[in-house]
Amino acid sequence: MDTNAVVIAGSEEITPILDKVQDIVVVFGVKIVAALLVLIIGLWLAKLITGGVAKLMAKRGVDVTLAKFCCSLVSVGLKAFVFIAALEKLEVKTASFIAILGAAGLAIGLALQGSLANFAAGVLMLIFKPFKVGDFIDAGGTAGSVLEIGIFTTILKSPDNKKIIVPNAQVTGGAITNVNTFGTRRLDLVAGIGYGDDIDKARQVLNDIIASDERILKDPAPTVAVVELADSSVNFVVRPWCNSADYWGLHFDLTEAIKKKFDEAGISIPFPQRDVHVYEHKND
Repeated sequence: MDTNAVVIAGSEEITPILDKVQDIVVVFGVKIVAALLVLIIGLWLAKLITGGVAKLMAKRGVDVTLAKFCCSLVSVGLKAFVFIAALEKLEVKTASFIAILGAAGLAIGLALQGSLANFAAGVLMLIFKPFKVGDFIDAGGTAGSVLEIGIFTTILKSPDNKKIIVPNAQVTGGAITNVNTFGTRRLDLVAGIGYGDDIDKARQVLNDIIASDERILKDPAPTVAVVELADSSVNFVVRPWCNSADYWGLHFDLTEAIKKKFDEAGISIPFPQRDVHVYEHKND
């Protein structure tokens, strides 16, 4: 057998295979290059868009926490889109992959319903701003100064210096009382005098107490008026206005001053009393 003939025959059989391999390498090489270009350019655009969103939110004065979260969300979404587009260039079937991600997202969402409710409430609070850090609020069954407004929880400091972490859904699930919104507060006190005491004299004493305290605002004007003829007392309402920061100090000081000034003026402050009569029963 001619050796040269065998070599030639073998070469003829290998050549088509090499041509096919070369064609495959060229085709996949082009796809890989296209995928890499999509990936590189897409990630660059994603970074550029995320930066633009961050600048826009900063310019509009959006809360820092919300801005960071939104930028992270935009970044993740754009990157996911870029990776899927790159896989498409490689002719990878992404429909089933997207379906799996959707099903996984649904399962996770059902498992984390409470956390998602807290998240939604946190986003709404950061957008509508019913209160800010430093405000004293009563919400979610507790009261305190706001230390931090997070995406999932709000952190308060109670008047006795306790740290309270309240889920955001609990905060927005009921009424929110913000003490600091308007900057001023009205103090509501009730001062009772005896039925035998002089009403005009008591009113003058209360007005003098109010006039002597610089923390009490002139506008709105304070109110001193008879509000009730109770069982054992004639009750005055004492309603001065003050700055929110002076509220509790003024409350304590006025209560003490009313008692002292009434004592000095000889005005009685009635309190509930009960007369007990003891009768001696004699047996016949």
